[in-house]
Amino acid sequence: MSSVRRRSAAAISRLAEALYRQAPLRERTLARLRPWICPFEQLLEVLPRGSRVLDIGCGSGMLLGLAASDGRICSGVGIDSSARAIATAQVMAANLPEADLRFACLRAEEPWPSGAFTVISLIDVMHHVAPAHQAALVARACQAVPPGGLLLYKDMAERPRWRALANRLHDLVMARQWIHYLPIERVLAVAQAQGLTVVRRQHTACGCYQHELAVLGRVAGPASAP
Repeated sequence: MSSVRRRSAAAISRLAEALYRQAPLRERTLARLRPWICPFEQLLEVLPRGSRVLDIGCGSGMLLGLAASDGRICSGVGIDSSARAIATAQVMAANLPEADLRFACLRAEEPWPSGAFTVISLIDVMHHVAPAHQAALVARACQAVPPGGLLLYKDMAERPRWRALANRLHDLVMARQWIHYLPIERVLAVAQAQGLTVVRRQHTACGCYQHELAVLGRVAGPASAP
């Protein structure tokens, strides 16, 4: 781990510890540790300031909490199928009373909250989705991106194999799931078929885990121009 990544992870970990200070011990501990294995600094960097974010599969709401505490977003809505994760997110949001954050317990296949969102995010969701439903979820997220908006996608990489195995073992222990990787090329193909273009793509190693990040945008049409 580079010294820059180490400093970023340490700073975000301290912030997460403060945000989740009233959460149960397990959730508080996981929040403090996750910045060391997930490149939140890159996710925050690509979020345009003033964004209105719909975070699909938000977990305990860490992305929205970190972005709101930094003043990077003006509002955020997170949905997740785990009632426990949503309860933790709501505890976290109570520590940001000035932020416009909302969380709801919903499955991905249910109707999503409506709103004037400018960013749709799918962070570490896809490998938990059954292969038969992965492409459809990516397509639905792309369809929710408005003209001039972005899809922020990050998931675990299937290469190199030893890093993919490390993440598979991680999820067997933590989530008790046998995960399914969706190749990033397939994600990009689905997104491009939905009219999105690649703005940024990169790979990042954090410890023994490999991450794939893609930022995809929908060009603003004449009707949406100021």
